[in-house]
Amino acid sequence: MTSVRDDGVVRPTVEDEVAAAGSEAIGGPLGKRALVGHHWWSPVRIVVLCALGLFALGMVQKLPCYEGGWFFGRGAQYTHACYSDIPHLYTGRGFEAGMTPYVDRITQFSGGMEFLEYPVLTGAFMQIASWLTPDFAQTMQEQQAYWLVNAGMLMICTAVLVVCVARTHRRRPWDALLVALAPAFALTATINWDLLAVSLTAAAMLMWSRSRPLAFGVLLGLATAAKLYPVLLLGPLLVLCWRADRWRAFGAALGGTVGTWLAVNLPVMLIATEGWGKFYSFSRERPVDFGSLWLIIAQRTSFPTETANIAGIVLMLLGCAGIAMLILFAPRRPRFAQVAFLVVALFILTNKVYSPQYVLWLIPLAALARPRWRDMLIWQACEVAYFLGIWMYLAYTSSENNQGLPQEGYHLAIAVHLLGTLYLCGMVVRDALRPEHDRVRRDGSDDPSGGVLDGAPDAFTSHVLEPVFPEPPISSEGGTVRWGTPRR
Repeated sequence: MTSVRDDGVVRPTVEDEVAAAGSEAIGGPLGKRALVGHHWWSPVRIVVLCALGLFALGMVQKLPCYEGGWFFGRGAQYTHACYSDIPHLYTGRGFEAGMTPYVDRITQFSGGMEFLEYPVLTGAFMQIASWLTPDFAQTMQEQQAYWLVNAGMLMICTAVLVVCVARTHRRRPWDALLVALAPAFALTATINWDLLAVSLTAAAMLMWSRSRPLAFGVLLGLATAAKLYPVLLLGPLLVLCWRADRWRAFGAALGGTVGTWLAVNLPVMLIATEGWGKFYSFSRERPVDFGSLWLIIAQRTSFPTETANIAGIVLMLLGCAGIAMLILFAPRRPRFAQVAFLVVALFILTNKVYSPQYVLWLIPLAALARPRWRDMLIWQACEVAYFLGIWMYLAYTSSENNQGLPQEGYHLAIAVHLLGTLYLCGMVVRDALRPEHDRVRRDGSDDPSGGVLDGAPDAFTSHVLEPVFPEPPISSEGGTVRWGTPRR
């Protein structure tokens, strides 16, 4: 027998009971005499293949729409739960006609939308895909080709995403399987272009874990130029760096983010100011829409929908204050991935719209924040239920005989999504307050993916929340830290 080589990698089938039970289908948990570290099938390569395989299954799930549901009969794309914005916006935003995003008015194609309502980098992604789409005699064929081209580009984003998640925590590459095998990931990956921003955000998190704050900022700036939500990560990072006295690193991250965002946006802002601003004005003026708490309230009460913006902002600010208090007063400084997940989840919970593909924003952050299969599967079940609920509700409202899910059933689906997200948030908060429950910190680590924050002594702590459990000094890569003790 060949001796086992201890490569330091955490095996999910060893530490996670659900992963161990699930592994029975492929031979059971890793044995003590298993050969590791000597073959081509590294964890990262396996994770990438799993992710691409699931992505391909997601494309197969869209097949009924590809063959006609997107084009013939409005309700078919809902009853088969295979809707995608991509083929519709190819014609609806003027790409088929050769219009230039942000410069040309597209009212004649869009049914009233004057300019493309997406951030600049996403608009560039859409434009490049249209350039790669071959011309066909029929518009339907071009729409099919455009979806396939975009699917290929988004598949590249998927590979980048899982590689970055697998490498963010050097000792836990298998946590990326939580992303690669997430059912909601496969179902929503080709609905819209969110994977571009998600993959850039994951790359930024990888750079931060490598103590490269400027590179983190550059990638986060690109992600924010593709979707607005990544900029939220700077809020908890500011408070973490405040508690750890890592101002120089935060300054580099902030400067890289702002500088890169301006470099991408300024040319379009100067050339086509009105078109560039459409995304921001549309986001502000957009009414209460699908998937949000506010939709339930608006449809069941006389709550004025125009106040949802203010109410959402107030709840968001209160939630951000709560996350800041958690960072400042937790016995140990929370891990960056934990608070990054919490702030994005808070934005989703308080926003006035929740499109099904928004779950992609949270999946990689959830894998880093709470790498436990049981909780991930509970949350994913809730998200799949919502995914089916919204399409069945749209089938109900678009069909003449009201076949599908009525309003009350859709409200229940929204509630399931909200409760599932809140459940996962609760688990992450518990891990931050009681680090002995955190799988990442169970071996005595501090914040292995926290870059300059890993092992950094606190500049200050609160005496109010001293650790309530006995805790020896913790050795980590960054030094020796006694958590909960003020720095002298």
